[in-house]
Amino acid sequence: MIQASDLRTIPMVSDLPEDQLQWLAQHSEEIRAKPGEVMFREGDPAEYMYAFLEGELEARSERPSDGVSFHVQAGDITGLLPFSRLQKFMGTGRAVTPLRVARFHKRMFPDLIHKMPVLTERLVGRMLDRVRDYTKLGEQRDKLAALGKLSAGLAHELNNPAAAVKRASGTFFEVRRELRAAFLRLDQQSLSREQRTYIVACEDAGLAAMQNPGPITSLERSDREQALETWMDAHRIPEPWKLTPVLVEAQFDAAKLEEIAKTVGADALPDVLIRVNYSLLAARMVKEIDHGASRIFELVQAIKEYTYMDQAPEQEIDIHAGIESTLTILAYKLRNKSIEVEREFDREIPKICAHGVELNQVWTNLIVNAIEAMPQGGRLQIRTCQDPGSVIVDVEDNGSGIPADALPHIFEPFFTTKGVGEGTGLGLDTAMRVVQKHRGDLTVRSNPGATIFRVVLPKQRTAQAAS
Repeated sequence: MIQASDLRTIPMVSDLPEDQLQWLAQHSEEIRAKPGEVMFREGDPAEYMYAFLEGELEARSERPSDGVSFHVQAGDITGLLPFSRLQKFMGTGRAVTPLRVARFHKRMFPDLIHKMPVLTERLVGRMLDRVRDYTKLGEQRDKLAALGKLSAGLAHELNNPAAAVKRASGTFFEVRRELRAAFLRLDQQSLSREQRTYIVACEDAGLAAMQNPGPITSLERSDREQALETWMDAHRIPEPWKLTPVLVEAQFDAAKLEEIAKTVGADALPDVLIRVNYSLLAARMVKEIDHGASRIFELVQAIKEYTYMDQAPEQEIDIHAGIESTLTILAYKLRNKSIEVEREFDREIPKICAHGVELNQVWTNLIVNAIEAMPQGGRLQIRTCQDPGSVIVDVEDNGSGIPADALPHIFEPFFTTKGVGEGTGLGLDTAMRVVQKHRGDLTVRSNPGATIFRVVLPKQRTAQAAS
């Protein structure tokens, strides 16, 4: 049985008058639990306030995606508090050590509020602290989840060009060896200066053709390779299947090979074709390495622009650069759903003074929401314009739209239209707070097939004004 003296160990109520402590003790119920024993389960109705007299409890969400956990120990008050809108417990509470708890049912709250205004004020303050702490935890979890998704996407984006560079560079040494051997064998041939010049001209023509390839189907390519292979077999060229893919890519046909044979002679023909093949292959590999390295450089630049690395947190920024770097970071999501991106940018928009990283969070949240709302093959439209005092950015998707009953709550923290475990409900709340921090406005209009989030940012936040 709970005594008034027991409650004096709780800092929040320790200084209350004796009669008030006696009243609390009379309206309490003593609960004990052994280590590992469940005090309440996730999803249970939240009907009790708990004052912890002895021991420690840990509450943790049973959904791994949430990762919500908190600890309470002797001296703490938690659970349902007066004026709280908590409906269900958001985690399962288990005793870490032997527990002794005073439990209060919510039906005594009206009398408590009337009899103990001082305690009521303290409990409301505790509730606000709890909401603030949980909001920070949720925001941090949301940021970490977003970072995890971006990291996974970037790893995928970087893997393709990196693999291409590694593959091309790894094969390059073999190509160099074969090319060097062909040169040595040709040096032993009694080729004239005109014949050697002709070989170089063939290589140059092949390189030019590879730079501007014409349209060709897989079936056409296969037929052309088969025709060259048949010609080479007839002219006793060793391992023709190694040569035909590159020669076809360079737009060589049987007539061109016949011309080469007449110009250099039958004895030199195999080594000439090998040299031409490996010269063209080496050039293609250099191009692949350059393309892969350029793609990696573009992604690294996008990351730097997205995070504004090595730059001041608030500065004059180009909002189009931020939007473009965000689209680059999210390219894998767009590609996975075959989403078409349409840009309508007013390039005359001036730079504005802002926290670039925070605004990129806004673009990320709005674009990710749009992607998730759209079907396969959707259309994402991003428009920018300006009026005398503001810069305006519209992000529009052709998804199913936001339900009318959800629209008024869309910017509320923890509100989400997604399924359980699929969203935290903090993305749009974060976007709203960032926009408001910049003295701007964020609104939404939604109908089936057209949902538009509009961000309005003031122009007058210049670098001089901000400082």
